[in-house]
Order: sequence, then structure tokens, then C-alpha cells
Amino acid sequence: MAEVRLINVWKRFGDVIAVKDMNLEVRDGEFMILLGPSGCGKTTTLRMIAGLEEPTKGQIYIGDKLVADPEKGVFIPPKDRDIAMVFQSYALYPHMTVYDNIAFPLKLRKVPKQEIDRRVREVAEMLGLTELLNRKPRELSGGQRQRVALGRAIVRKPKVFLMDEPLSNLDAKLRVKMRAELKKLQRQLGVTTIYVTHDQVEAMTMGDRIAVINQGVLQQVGTPDEVYDKPANTFVAGFIGTPPMNFMDATITEDGFADFGEFKLKLLPDQFEALEDGGYIGREVIFGIRPEDIYDAMFAQVKIPGENMVRAIVEIIENLGSEKIVHLRVGRITFLGSFRAESKVKENQEVDVVFDMRKIHTFDKKTGKTIF
Repeated sequence: MAEVRLINVWKRFGDVIAVKDMNLEVRDGEFMILLGPSGCGKTTTLRMIAGLEEPTKGQIYIGDKLVADPEKGVFIPPKDRDIAMVFQSYALYPHMTVYDNIAFPLKLRKVPKQEIDRRVREVAEMLGLTELLNRKPRELSGGQRQRVALGRAIVRKPKVFLMDEPLSNLDAKLRVKMRAELKKLQRQLGVTTIYVTHDQVEAMTMGDRIAVINQGVLQQVGTPDEVYDKPANTFVAGFIGTPPMNFMDATITEDGFADFGEFKLKLLPDQFEALEDGGYIGREVIFGIRPEDIYDAMFAQVKIPGENMVRAIVEIIENLGSEKIVHLRVGRITFLGSFRAESKVKENQEVDVVFDMRKIHTFDKKTGKTIF
């Protein structure tokens, strides 16, 4: 097995900077997710680790081996990096059976026939493909094809798995099933895995840690809980979470309130102290709170003083069965609340909502960086 390290890695395509000064360490046996919107540089980063792209600057290590360093003239080709890649398109050979597709990388390495047969059947058993070994790809469902692509990667026993949105062609129900299977499989094999996705639910449910990328820049690396509960900036806070975090401009008053113009919320003493220490009194900050931390006052899950209760108008209700996503408005300010299924709110009526002030976030207006 192996850890993967990127040190000050840049990638330019002409005038476009796809990856900017990337420093990332993936631990041995870790399931690392590269997460970000389309065009953020996550696939380019994965391709540089694979050896399909050469970095413009910086160093890439797989284990103790330096595999790329333009300044030293080092560039190890993909076949010598001991990695296996699974793509969004399954990239199976249509004329070959499932058995031959899985066996193909071993045949290229001239592994003895008996050893090939043993390993192919072992992997097929692990992935539930034993009954399908004699079928061709066209006779398989999307989920089965994806498992064959995984089998072809696993059979090589590489140091590192690289996966580029491997589940995005599957339907929603199958994706959920395959997410769990893939995580279980990675635990079983213990192979260092780097997985690219733009789907933050996939990232939160599968990753040991998540590297959030935007416009080629690494924004934050942390466990799913860390990036959710302690986002480094407004980008991470807004990108992680469904529905997304509410952002509102607020002025911090001398008497310890966040003043939104239409209403005020009382800050907790340690929050006020942090803002005072940062020189934010009398200044505007970005106030963030997740919809699940705004309650229908009738069903408030925590006892909170009335000064953190606000009367709002219900504009739209999205009923998800287990919860209601409620679009709320106070004057010109709009925000989302995630209410319990039992809530009886109706559109166009007034409702008292409670803000859980223990769960708020504040960000610097200019830099977008987290204050607390």
C-alpha cells in the first residue's frame, strides 16, 4: 500500500491555471474524496497522480517513489506507477466476456494462467459477478458493468485506486447501493483510494476525509464532520450540505446582537467575544446558519430565549415526507428552514421560527474566511 503526496503542484493549460499550488497528503489505506464543482481541477489533479497529465510545477509521490517533478525531469509513466483507475465510462471491451475483461490486466503482465483464474474468480465472488463471468458487457446492467470495471482494477492488487466519478452513470437507487458496496470493499481491501466527485452526498457518505477544491485551489481538507461543522470559508459552507447553508449580512452591535435590518438575534457571550477580539463590532459580517438549525417554534428542539425567535412569512413548502423544507421571508430577507414532518405550517401564513444560536457561523465579508 502507499500514501500519495502532492507538494506545491501546479497545472497550466496555456493561460488557464487548472490546479494552483496544491499541497495534499493522502494517508496509507485512506479513502480520500476530491470534491468540487465542474471545472474546479479535481479530475486534472487525479490525472496528474495517474500520470495521464504532467504537472507544470511541483512534486508527486506515490509511497516513497517520486513519480513527477518537472524541475528534476522526473516523469514516471502510468504503467509503472502501480495504480488502477476506474472511469465514469466503464471502458469495458465489448467483444470480451466479463471473465476476460477482468483478466485482461493480468494477461498483459504475463501472470501464469492458474494464478489469473484464481484471482479472477476471487474478485468475481467478492463483487457478486460469479454467475456473469461468461456474459458480454452488452448483456449487463449499468451496475453490473460498473462492478466489472471495479473488478478489473481490484484484480491487479495496485498500491492506489483512482476513481473518477465512477457512479455518475447509475440511477439514483443503484448509486446509493453502490456507494455502500464500494466503501465496504475499500475497507476490505485496505487500498489507498482517491475518488473524484461533484456530489457532496457521495463525498459525505463515503470519504474518510474530503478535499474541497474550487477554481484549482484546495479550500479545506477534513473529515466529513469537520467540513460540515467547521467549514473554512463561505465556499465550503455553501457547497457542503443539502439544502445549502443560509447566508445573510449582519452588523455586529455593541450590545451583543447581530442586526440584519429586519430583525436582530442575540449572540452568545463567547461569540460576541470572538467578534470583538477580531475587531468586528460595528462592522458587517456574513452570518451563516444551516436550515436544520432553524426550527418551527412550536416544535423547537432546544430551549432558546425569545430574543432569538423571529416571526416570518412562509412562502413555499417542499414536503419531503421525513421533513419539510420551508422557504421563509422577513421583510426583504429570505432563508430556508428544515422543519419536522409534524409541523402544521402552511404557505402564506406567519410562523414563529427559532434560530439555534449555538450552531451559527460567521464569515469575514471581504475574504469569506470563517471567524467562528
